[in-house]
Amino acid sequence: MKRKVTRRGFLEGTAAAGLVVAGAPAILSGKNLNEKLNVAAIGVGGRGRADLNGVRGENIVALCDVNAKNLARAAKGFSKAKTYADWRKCLEQKDIDAVVCATTDHTHAFVNMWAMNRGKHVYCEKPLANSVEEARLVRETYIKNKKKIATQQGTQIHASDNYRRVVEMIRGGAIGTPLSVRVWCNRKPKGGDYLPEKLPIPDHIDWDLWIGPAQMHPYNPGYLGSCLTWNRFWDFGSGQIGDMGSHMMDLAAWGFDIGLAGSCKATGSPRSDATVPTWLMAEWEIPANDWRPAIKAYWYDGDKKPGMPSGVFNRDKMSKGVIFKGDKGSIVADYSYRIMMMTGDMTHYKSPKSEDLIPASIGHHKEWIRACKTGKPTTCNFDYAGKFIENNMLALVAYRVGKTLKWDSSGKSLKSAGCPEADKYIKKTYRKGWVLNG
Repeated sequence: MKRKVTRRGFLEGTAAAGLVVAGAPAILSGKNLNEKLNVAAIGVGGRGRADLNGVRGENIVALCDVNAKNLARAAKGFSKAKTYADWRKCLEQKDIDAVVCATTDHTHAFVNMWAMNRGKHVYCEKPLANSVEEARLVRETYIKNKKKIATQQGTQIHASDNYRRVVEMIRGGAIGTPLSVRVWCNRKPKGGDYLPEKLPIPDHIDWDLWIGPAQMHPYNPGYLGSCLTWNRFWDFGSGQIGDMGSHMMDLAAWGFDIGLAGSCKATGSPRSDATVPTWLMAEWEIPANDWRPAIKAYWYDGDKKPGMPSGVFNRDKMSKGVIFKGDKGSIVADYSYRIMMMTGDMTHYKSPKSEDLIPASIGHHKEWIRACKTGKPTTCNFDYAGKFIENNMLALVAYRVGKTLKWDSSGKSLKSAGCPEADKYIKKTYRKGWVLNG
């Protein structure tokens, strides 16, 4: 059954993304906009430097990194902040209001869970989690505490005006009833095995803490650096669907209001016990909601790419993007462009009224800071982001078992019916002494 996209549906969908503030708690932290948060930055190299700069107007009271050189560099700008190598000890500091997490992906869920369990607001770099179970627990923990804390996933492109215009067009009925969405990124990770040991371990690196909850691997400098060096390994990341998939599936999820999938299947390059696929194609069945019918969502990475609607110029040069398809047309979009192609005339579509426009973002970090102090919702909170991150992680499970997974979209189960071999990939096994829900 097809459902007409109405103004009411648009507004309700926007509310689901955290943009309507009716009913929000008035004060979360007991602070007002003129007071400063006490912020702990966990992970201060790479993306962490940018995130620290995004919140530098607050009181930075703690800095944490397993790399002593990164820590010393950050400490020069915040001389009053206490410093730590172990984020667990950092979270024991009593005066912390909020946490910014920019660690390697395999520790994101741990920092998120521990911080939220202690009543801290959390801003976390994408992805929120590195397994299906982690995504589910992070989301559920936030939902349980959402009247007291504010969260934001660090998909900074979500704050762009272009994403807003695309969502307005879709929710306003420009392409009619939603049918499918296809998302791609042409980055191609390396394959291979875990890296051989290379000694000695530099004095400024705490290798045991870098490994954290993952299974122990001997030190090799090839694991360090940008996310592209370590997120290709199963123990440390989730490849391109975890990295760029967080950005690109964000637009898909916002535009079509994507919740948890009902099923998922995926195929890719030959499977490895060490590294993620060098290319992956995934397909999810997304159940209907109150303003659109059931749809299908697709992901492509490596050297795979969906066919483009006719009329798209320079299609071979598009390294990433999203194709929204409806019964009256399609929209192709990326961070900075949007192309609409209609199957007929445009008499069915009226430009959004002013009350239907999504307000411009004050900035992705600023949005979170405001939410911490006032309760005004963020647009990438852990409920919203946790759903599409769980779907992304589920695609990797489907790829690893080579089967279509039937999934409980009600969110009550972490099992795929008739596929017990998926269990070991849905839930990770952690190193002794590391507790996820701590």
